[in-house]
Amino acid sequence: MSATNETLNPGLVRRMWQTLEPLHALNYYSPEMFKEAEALGYAVDERWPAYFAMRAAALGAASAELVTSTFYSFSPAMVARYVPRAWEIADPTAVLAARLRAADATLRAALGERVHAPEIAEAAALTREAAEAADHVGRPLAAAHAALPWASEPHLVLWQAITRLREHRGDGHIAALVTHRLDGVEALVSHSAAGAAPAEIFASRQWSTDEWDAARERLAARGWLTADGTATEAGRTGRDSVEALTDELAAQPWQAIGATRAAHLADLILPAVMDAIGTGLLPMQSTLGIGMTYPHQT
Repeated sequence: MSATNETLNPGLVRRMWQTLEPLHALNYYSPEMFKEAEALGYAVDERWPAYFAMRAAALGAASAELVTSTFYSFSPAMVARYVPRAWEIADPTAVLAARLRAADATLRAALGERVHAPEIAEAAALTREAAEAADHVGRPLAAAHAALPWASEPHLVLWQAITRLREHRGDGHIAALVTHRLDGVEALVSHSAAGAAPAEIFASRQWSTDEWDAARERLAARGWLTADGTATEAGRTGRDSVEALTDELAAQPWQAIGATRAAHLADLILPAVMDAIGTGLLPMQSTLGIGMTYPHQT
């Protein structure tokens, strides 16, 4: 489908990501996912063995270097603890099948009878249309997910389409970070300083104190941070520029279906999103900065 002539506000592009993300992310926190992971042989006393396996499996038996590159903000030492050992425990094909079973069970538990609602089927069709319109050149995680077959049930099509779109956006976000000369740890330090979340939330990416402090020093030398780690005006402007480019690079799928239908999708899916949030499984704060508003959106 060719792109519409409707003008997309950057705020709508960001709204679509923020609205849809909880339905994708829920699968990484649900007991149904951990049950599937444990059955494959992964340790489930922490979330990371299953997370790295299930998110990276679309890439095949990826190396630690490939996962570090495509996930970007995780400490390379952290990635190396879980990858490539993940593929010694289970084949990526088996992991992908388990992930889809987990998504099925997770959404059925969270949405209840809503999983069969016509609104879910309509949302699935719209989201799939947007996902299939996305260009995957230079976007390895999005391309890997685009190669996977579609499920038959609407709620799973919806989950797959959301996953493809969020990885498409994520690949574009990495391109924006690289363009602004921010490495993985600098991306987190600058995002925290700009108000996305307290620094302790970003500790989940397991950069060492020395690595975090060195990144702060580099950003201070660039004029992005003050000596105490607070974002300067240049730092806030820089982060807005990163997010503006991210939104620009994520706009294509939504341009394809148009602003009116994209906004309709957001309204359609909101009750299911509230169901997902209502499970209490999702963290109150994350490293993604969901809910932040940037000057380029106004």
